[in-house]
Amino acid sequence: MKGDYAQVPDDIEWVDVHYVDLRGRLHSVSVTIDRVLKANIFFDGSSVDLLDISDSDLHLIPDLRTLTKLPWGEGRGRVMADIWCDGTPFWGNSRGVARKASEYLASNGLRERMGAEVEFFIHKVRFEVRKGYMLAEVVNDEEGPEGSLQPKRAYEVADSVSPTSSVRWEIIRSLREMGVKASIHHHEVAPNQAEISTAALDALSLGDDILTIKFVAKHVARVWGYVANFMPKPLYGDNGSGMHIHVSLWRDGYNVFSDDSEPGGVSQLCRYFIGGLLEHGRALAALVSPTTNSYKRLVPGYEAPIYLAWGVANRSAAVRVPRTSDPAKKRIEFRPPDPMANPYLAASAILLAGLDGIRRKIEPGDPIQRNIYAMSERELRELGVKTLPKSLSEALDELESDCEFLKPVFPRQLLEKYIEVKRAEIRRVEIHPSPAEYLEYLW
Repeated sequence: MKGDYAQVPDDIEWVDVHYVDLRGRLHSVSVTIDRVLKANIFFDGSSVDLLDISDSDLHLIPDLRTLTKLPWGEGRGRVMADIWCDGTPFWGNSRGVARKASEYLASNGLRERMGAEVEFFIHKVRFEVRKGYMLAEVVNDEEGPEGSLQPKRAYEVADSVSPTSSVRWEIIRSLREMGVKASIHHHEVAPNQAEISTAALDALSLGDDILTIKFVAKHVARVWGYVANFMPKPLYGDNGSGMHIHVSLWRDGYNVFSDDSEPGGVSQLCRYFIGGLLEHGRALAALVSPTTNSYKRLVPGYEAPIYLAWGVANRSAAVRVPRTSDPAKKRIEFRPPDPMANPYLAASAILLAGLDGIRRKIEPGDPIQRNIYAMSERELRELGVKTLPKSLSEALDELESDCEFLKPVFPRQLLEKYIEVKRAEIRRVEIHPSPAEYLEYLW
């Protein structure tokens, strides 16, 4: 679907056409504005792990509603594109999954509002991996002795003590020029860590905005001599980077998650939605925490969730209900996702898990208002609290055995290909020794 655009800016001559593979990695081909308007853009699907080389021609259909000028490069624009094949939408088109998720919600009389807190590091990275040699060096110039920010102590520090604050402000300025209404940004808990929050959007637009945030952050950071690093756990001993997803559902202009007469101000329908997230949380992990590195973040002690429980204002739970006195802002926050997720697939899967909870009336149990990390294994067993998977391989096993709830929206070929691509990713990572193994086994 091309969408519509009232008027193409006269000064756009070249356009970066952006699309994503199943892993959520952004790809770009630069074409003239004339080719964009004619949707005359093809690419090799085998080179991005979508198709076999024997039959790999795919077609990009720009969504002209996303066409915007780039803040850098004279005469340049950017547009998001859908992937088609032989005149029809391609099964591996992630944007199409998000669009279909919204349509599925609408068929149930509902509309979603979703936002994300995108966390990442702005630091300097040097790495090399080859036979007989491995190096990974991360420089956080906000840490001592040169800097002043200590591990786990840098949350919302003032710009005056953050060498990277100017980079973050430049990222925000560029995003605003491109029409991304980032509503909040600040320094996060770790030195050199930032967070940018999106506006409340539908699943498709949320995916577009998250990818735009990553695209702009990487460009601006590079210009300033830094790297915008979206790995969930790039550093040992400090907080990792999450991508908490906020969700509310609406019907006829009313937030159906809100009910002041119920505990926590959440409606029964919201409780069922939470029940679906907890029921399918282990399978969801494969889509929302989708890298081997993700499971180095999902450990106790760093505000990352490992327990499939819920609570009001409880950041040790996988599902948090933020406190608010405004019924329009009543929502749930799903905390397991991280910024390496394909945002279209992650947002869609979250909605479908919640809808399955609503359809099956899955009760989530009582909210837990304690620090779950401090609870004993016996207490957790008695409450029936499950844990998230310990590895990506375990998460993929869960997805293979629990994917029925995704089938109204996710094509079968997409899920099969996604699992295949992720299993290959695990094999590539696992064959490399790590410095931690030398630490453990050399003596």
